[in-house]
Amino acid sequence: MEAVPFEPQVVERRRLFTAALLPAFAVVCLWVVYAFDRVFGMDLAHFGIMPRTLKGLAGIFITPFVHADLEHLFNNSVPILVLGWMLVYFYPKVSGRVALVSWLIGGLGVWATARENYHIGASGVVYGLAAFLFLSGVLRKQRGLMTVSLLIVFLYGSMWWGLLPLVDRISYESHFFGAFAGVVMAVMYRKVPAAHVTAPIVFTDEEDEHHPGRPSSPTTWTESEGDEVDDEELAIKRRLKEEDERNWQQHVADEADHNESPDPFGPAYRSSSTHPTRAQWLYQQKHPPHKHPDPEE
Repeated sequence: MEAVPFEPQVVERRRLFTAALLPAFAVVCLWVVYAFDRVFGMDLAHFGIMPRTLKGLAGIFITPFVHADLEHLFNNSVPILVLGWMLVYFYPKVSGRVALVSWLIGGLGVWATARENYHIGASGVVYGLAAFLFLSGVLRKQRGLMTVSLLIVFLYGSMWWGLLPLVDRISYESHFFGAFAGVVMAVMYRKVPAAHVTAPIVFTDEEDEHHPGRPSSPTTWTESEGDEVDDEELAIKRRLKEEDERNWQQHVADEADHNESPDPFGPAYRSSSTHPTRAQWLYQQKHPPHKHPDPEE
């Protein structure tokens, strides 16, 4: 019996496919229930959550499958498929618990505090998944998961307006409690390892720029950085300064030997600067001036 060779690319494609199976199945169930409701006139909206009533408690388990119209159904189907796939792919160990808690806790919060009306739809679950995916990426500080968080903001950033009571027919209570459940689950499971991501980002202080003649290894500071003195750097600067003074004096002496001075009191030399405003007669001195002409200026 021959062993099947392990191909990482094939396994990864299989994981991408299998992660979408459960979300796709959930979406199919939503559409099947909606079709039955419309074909047979079942009026399932009356099985939604009616706050603070005994009948409304049953609606906690039924309401995600009930939608008012095609637009309502479509607006929930696409996020469930996309967010559900991300949840199962990146967080397979907690995906089921996150979806279930968003469903039940969100529904229970609506039953306990919402307006007296029928609340239907799977938008509470959608908000729970979005909140979990966004906050989990931020808390874990992993490049792949932080990318997912940015993608959530890019795709569904506008959905956070649904947390506000702006439109009467929209159940902002479902959105709020679903998102609340997602945030709680993200904090609870922040230490559960995710799948298919890179190592966490470690934020460290930037290393000093590399300069010739300086050690490339990071410097260990025992006191505040402003009070420290790099002895090696000072020695290099001192040596360069001494060498510059010697070259200056040698340059003065060479120029004095080859030029005649227009001044009767001593020899002079021509400035080495090529700048037209710097061309001038300077007289020989024992020591160079405080600052000699800089040809690079």
